[in-house]
Amino acid sequence: MSIYSILVKTIDGEETTLKQYEGKYILIVNVASECGFTVQYEGLEDLYKKYKHKNFIVLGFPCDQFGHQEPGSEKEIESFCKIKFGVTFPLFSKIKVNGPDTHPLYVYLKKAAKGILGTQAIKWNFTKFLVDPKGNVLKRYSSQTKPEAIDKELEKLLNL
Repeated sequence: MSIYSILVKTIDGEETTLKQYEGKYILIVNVASECGFTVQYEGLEDLYKKYKHKNFIVLGFPCDQFGHQEPGSEKEIESFCKIKFGVTFPLFSKIKVNGPDTHPLYVYLKKAAKGILGTQAIKWNFTKFLVDPKGNVLKRYSSQTKPEAIDKELEKLLNL
């Protein structure tokens, strides 16, 4: 199985795969609108704007599994992200990142890049996974890792 063959739904409910992002560095993030880390939307958008023409994209996957911090509908989530943070990177439908109903994308990501002490479970909102242009998961970043902290690493990877 390739990360590019996994079915996902856009924020508008359209079924698709990540195939269209093959050949790019991808930062996949489980996001939430009412979280202490929600301000990271700003940093994620900054990274996206800075590097989107350099083979890089951010993909946001809303998740309501942590403290009910993503209670809204897809339309509400999309509106919030655009109005409050000017988000232009792609957003997808709400998913589960832990438990028996874990979305196949997160089954794949968690297996490829384990967390602290080798755990697979996502600990909180805004956990980030960096995927290379061939679909290999390069790194997992915790919720506490601000998008700005990933900037220098991206510069090196993108040969800037």
